Amino acid sequence: MPRPNVIYVFADQWRAQAMGYAGDPNVKTPNLDVFAAESVNFRKAISGVPVCCPARATLISGQRPLSHGVFLNDVCLPNDRRSIAHRFKDAGYDTAYIGKWHIDGHGRKSYNIPPERNRGFDYWKVLECTHDYNSSPYFEGTSEVKKFWEGYDAIAQTTDACNYVRNRSPEDKPFLLMLSWGPPHDPYGTAPEQYRAMYNPDDIILPLNVPEEEVDTARKELAGYYAHCSALDDQFARLREVLRATGQEENTILVFTSDHGDMLRSHGQQRKQRPWEESMRIPFLLRWPAGLGEQGRATDALLDVLDHQPTLLELCSIECDGALEGLSFKAAAKNNAVDADYAALLACYHPFGEYERRNGGQEYRGLRTQRYTYVETRGEPWLLYDNDNDPYQLLNLVSNPTHSDIQHRLSSLLHAKLDSLGDRFEIGETYCRHWGHPIDEWGTVPVFD
Repeated sequence: MPRPNVIYVFADQWRAQAMGYAGDPNVKTPNLDVFAAESVNFRKAISGVPVCCPARATLISGQRPLSHGVFLNDVCLPNDRRSIAHRFKDAGYDTAYIGKWHIDGHGRKSYNIPPERNRGFDYWKVLECTHDYNSSPYFEGTSEVKKFWEGYDAIAQTTDACNYVRNRSPEDKPFLLMLSWGPPHDPYGTAPEQYRAMYNPDDIILPLNVPEEEVDTARKELAGYYAHCSALDDQFARLREVLRATGQEENTILVFTSDHGDMLRSHGQQRKQRPWEESMRIPFLLRWPAGLGEQGRATDALLDVLDHQPTLLELCSIECDGALEGLSFKAAAKNNAVDADYAALLACYHPFGEYERRNGGQEYRGLRTQRYTYVETRGEPWLLYDNDNDPYQLLNLVSNPTHSDIQHRLSSLLHAKLDSLGDRFEIGETYCRHWGHPIDEWGTVPVFD
């Protein structure tokens, strides 16, 4: 069998809970619900450093933030790091990237990323970052001419991805196509009107962990967030239909995922960087009929963003080089293999932006196991949740005598993992000085547009 194509579709800030198949009573995602039923559903997938640039740099490089230096937003991934595109190209693939990039660190929507920093992608229609989804610029190939996606950018970007797939011929090399959507990241009220009309804030059923004082704001924000989700759900269906129509579905690995989640007022918190489930758990659906069969199934394997690249490489029979720091979850994809003792690392190396210190941000390290979430700040335990019995994480069990043995075991496991990685759990400014990242007194990196 020839090597499969790979289409990797990822949204920005789409939390795992905001799916019909995941039990959300509000959101309408019928196309992704069908896809989940036909895919390998990694229902405990996480984003271990749940914020934009660190997650994306980890995805593209296959390395941890303390190895590649992108543990803040709006700093540049070092140019000497091999990327997912380099590895697939070396194996004979064409490579394409469409949409949001956000690992270049030299400016956002006014800046054209030069070809020496496009990390090996051949087909290139990219912007560093914008959240103006209805007036969204991009740069194509090596051109310095700023162009604009027509209308709501995720629709136009999906059209372009569909055309890329449609224009392939049987004689062409296999391809890696990455489609990066900006929504459902805030602003929440900017999806096309037909999708906004699907959600009335007064009808939104809130999770149990939204505090009473946040109810009105949460309903309004969730209505807009869900509108983005439904718009993207329709775009995903369009891409699947083109794969079917061109006869390429059978031997294409199709992934749907996200870079991180969104708190959306759960626990009274906003956005990302937080170690709660809403921020760090993400969808990860993978379908490859020729290699994994037609039958969908769920797995509890604790796949992190760090692990996406080695998993895809091994599924495509491409050797993983020693620079990659994640694990391959090929066995979980093929036969549902789960290591019950494995714990995934959660980290905030330096709080910044919406999570800066004056907003309560702090460094942390933690673990997500099959059952528990355990997190420490610098110097003391912070959070311990039994996610099986407390899925909304309402009861913090830190220092609860009934869980002292579990807390001690998880703390020992966490520090053994940090020791093995050479992570000394320093204050964030120490890492900023090491990497030369300029920050203000609140830990914020200046953004030049």
